[in-house]
Amino acid sequence: MTVFTPPLADMRFVLAQIARAQELAQLPGLEHATFDLFEAVLEEAGKLAAEVLAPLNAIGDREGTRLENGVVRTPLGFKEAFEKFRDGGWMGVVFPQAYGGQDLPWTLNTALADLWNAANMTFELCPLLTQGAVEAILHHGSEEQKRTYAVPLIAGRWTAAMCLTEPQAGTDLGAIRTRAERRDGHYRLFGQKIFITFGDHDMAENVVHLVLARLPDAPAGTRGLSLFIVPKYLPRADGQPAVRNDWRVLKLEHKIGIHASPTCVISYGESEGAIGYLLGEEHRGLACMFTMMNNARLAVGHEGLGLSERAYQAALTYARNRIQGRKDGAAVPILAWPDVRRMLMRMRAHIAAMRALCYWTATFVDRAAREPDPTRRARAAGRVALLTPIVKAWCTELAQEITSATIQIHGGMGYVEETGVAQHWRDARILPIYEGTNGIQAMDLVGRKLALEDGRLPWELIAELETDLETAPAALRLPLREALERLKTTTRYLQQADEESRGAAASAYLRLFGHTLGGFLVARGASAASTGHGDGGADWPQLARFYAAHLLPETYGLAQSVLAGAAELSAVGLAH
Repeated sequence: MTVFTPPLADMRFVLAQIARAQELAQLPGLEHATFDLFEAVLEEAGKLAAEVLAPLNAIGDREGTRLENGVVRTPLGFKEAFEKFRDGGWMGVVFPQAYGGQDLPWTLNTALADLWNAANMTFELCPLLTQGAVEAILHHGSEEQKRTYAVPLIAGRWTAAMCLTEPQAGTDLGAIRTRAERRDGHYRLFGQKIFITFGDHDMAENVVHLVLARLPDAPAGTRGLSLFIVPKYLPRADGQPAVRNDWRVLKLEHKIGIHASPTCVISYGESEGAIGYLLGEEHRGLACMFTMMNNARLAVGHEGLGLSERAYQAALTYARNRIQGRKDGAAVPILAWPDVRRMLMRMRAHIAAMRALCYWTATFVDRAAREPDPTRRARAAGRVALLTPIVKAWCTELAQEITSATIQIHGGMGYVEETGVAQHWRDARILPIYEGTNGIQAMDLVGRKLALEDGRLPWELIAELETDLETAPAALRLPLREALERLKTTTRYLQQADEESRGAAASAYLRLFGHTLGGFLVARGASAASTGHGDGGADWPQLARFYAAHLLPETYGLAQSVLAGAAELSAVGLAH
């Protein structure tokens, strides 16, 4: 089992000096969200993460979940840990007090997710999906639905799952066949969903599904989908779960990783039909579901950050203690060797950039919801739209590299299960697939986000980064400027390119964008640390220099790949 120490000093530094989370208390409704409160909440969360959730990570991986006589059983200790999570009020941190929440910023919740994911990502999957469902219900539900469903979900008494995928319909949601029928004042659902994370379990009183289905008179394609609230137990008039609904778990998938997360195949309507309650309008379900999906896409990026932190801590500890080889006649730990330090510095610098990107993006989520000025609110929403695919895809791709490098640093001991580091690599592998694959995220970035608002979104950000060059440490200005010029050149190219060329360039462009933006955010941290602002930032100037020297040069090759277009994608053997 790998040990987890909450990186609270790093987290506070990023929140204060890069995200500037202390300024959120100036927004309406967040006056109580002072930085002192942030620190107090994170201190308590760190205890829960390190003392309760982290020790269960290896247990969950080893035991997995199981289906017994129709009941999904979670691993030893998970139910008790969830009770502590629920009783601590952690599910409702960001939601309105009117429905039992605490009205705290999404920026704070992002830092909490950093801790939960590092401690036990499979556990965090359940709150992640529940919070996304609550946001969808609060945005699109009736007042009755908010009281009936959002309140117990926010309280942590119930949990929720997102039900989209079917055997024939993965990314292509227009191919969904699950049908809904209007009957007796209700909707009755019939069909099957697969890959439903935490679709059922034994940790909560009730499990609520948000299900995409098609009505008989629906238009074809995604425009004909409606979204339904389909609880496991139908609530009585007093809100308590009562009658079992007509859906069941057919099987649990056996997966590479995330063994403690039940990935369910669900059958709806084997008898009279599963009763569902329309969320939003008929045939407008995908718009409602995207509220949950966009929330989840950011949250998957946070999973990449948390897993990377956990893996890095394991690698650093091993490198300090593993004696291998000699220098000047004395036995030394492998940390003494430059190549090991290179791998660790790549990990540390990338994690700093990932954390900065995730927390900084979260501040725009808060501003998009609470800025009193409509223009500022719209600009913040545009920034979230631009950054969401980068948070999701860039952070989860880096998680693949970082968890793999942890195995490499452990050598042969990393490839055997007893050290526990292979779990982080196996768990991380799902992240580039979740919530729209990283290729889809890249296509969203180049195909949609670069075109929004007449193409202004990337250029507003680029102008902000150009201003940063004036205050960046002198040693960083040239590599930052060169990377930014590559981002500008490739952005211009893609805003004028045809669809095939955009598709060929999308993944390289997203990585280039992430690398460049990450370098600027780490440079902001270096500037703050070098001027004596903020505890916990002592190593940021060194991290920024390493980033500039070793990571930003990768943007040169990425830019060349973007500009190469699609001409070489018709190689022998790839014909349709």
